[in-house]
Amino acid sequence: MFVIIGFVVSMLCIFGVFIFHGGNIGVVLKALPFELTTILGAALGAFLINNQMKVVKASFKGLAQCFKGSHYTKARYMELLALMFDILQKARKEGLMAIEQDVENPHESALFKKYPAIAADHHLVEFITDYLRMMVSGNLNAHEIESLMDAEIETHHQEAHAPVAAIGRLAGGLPAFGIVAAVLGVVNTMGSVGQPPAVLGAMIGSALVGTFLGILLAYGVFEPLGGLLDQKVEEGSKELLCVKTTLLSSMQGYAPLTAIEFGRKVLFVDVRPTFTELEAHVKKK
Repeated sequence: MFVIIGFVVSMLCIFGVFIFHGGNIGVVLKALPFELTTILGAALGAFLINNQMKVVKASFKGLAQCFKGSHYTKARYMELLALMFDILQKARKEGLMAIEQDVENPHESALFKKYPAIAADHHLVEFITDYLRMMVSGNLNAHEIESLMDAEIETHHQEAHAPVAAIGRLAGGLPAFGIVAAVLGVVNTMGSVGQPPAVLGAMIGSALVGTFLGILLAYGVFEPLGGLLDQKVEEGSKELLCVKTTLLSSMQGYAPLTAIEFGRKVLFVDVRPTFTELEAHVKKK
C-alpha cells in the first residue's frame, strides 16, 4: 500500500507542479507512448542480455513482492521460536532420536502442524530439518555445523541479492536509454527544419520527454523498488540467522527457553517480541 501511495505522491508532485506552472501536459501525453516504448523496450532487451533467466524470473517475482506487505512479522517470529522450543524441548526430554520422525517427515509431524505458517515455507522447513538431522546423527560438532550454516546463509544471501543487483543495473541504464530516445527525437526534428517554429518547438519538446522519462523511471520507479527489495532480502536472511542462533545455543547445552531467547535477540527491533510475550506464547502453544 505504501509503495502505491509513494508513487501517487511522487507523480502528483512532478506532473501537478508542471501543470500548475503552465506546462502543456498535452505535449508530454502525446509523446509518452512512443518514448515509453523506446525506453522500456531497449531496457528490457538489455535486461535480458545482462542476466541469466533464473535472475530474470527472480527479478520479476521480486518486483511483484514489493507491492505486498512483509510476512516477516512479530507473529511469524513468535510462531517460529515456539516451534523451535517444542522441538528442542522434546529432544531434551525424550532424547534426540525422539525427533527423528519429525525431522524426516515434517509435513506429517504433529509439531510442525501446530505452526502452519512455518510449515508452509518449504525453504525454511528444509533449513531447520537439515540441521536437526545433523544434530540427531551426532557426526558433526557445533563449530562444524555453524560453519556449514554460515556457508548456506551466505549462498542464500547471494542468490537473493542477484535480482536486487539486476534491478539496480537496470535503473542505472534507464537515463541513458532516455537520452537515446531524445537523440532520435532530435534527429527526427532536424529532418523538419523547414517547419514553422511552433511545430519545431513541439517536436523538440516531445524529444526531451525521452530524457525526462528515462530519469523519472530510473530514480522514481526502479531505484526505489530495488531498495525496497533489498530490505526484504535482509528480512529473509534474518529469519535463517534466528534459526541458526537458536540451534547452536541448544547444541552448546542451553535449555530450550534460553536457546530461543538467543534466537529472539538477533531479530530486528520492530518485529522482535519481548521476553514476556514470547514466554507467554510458548506456554500457550
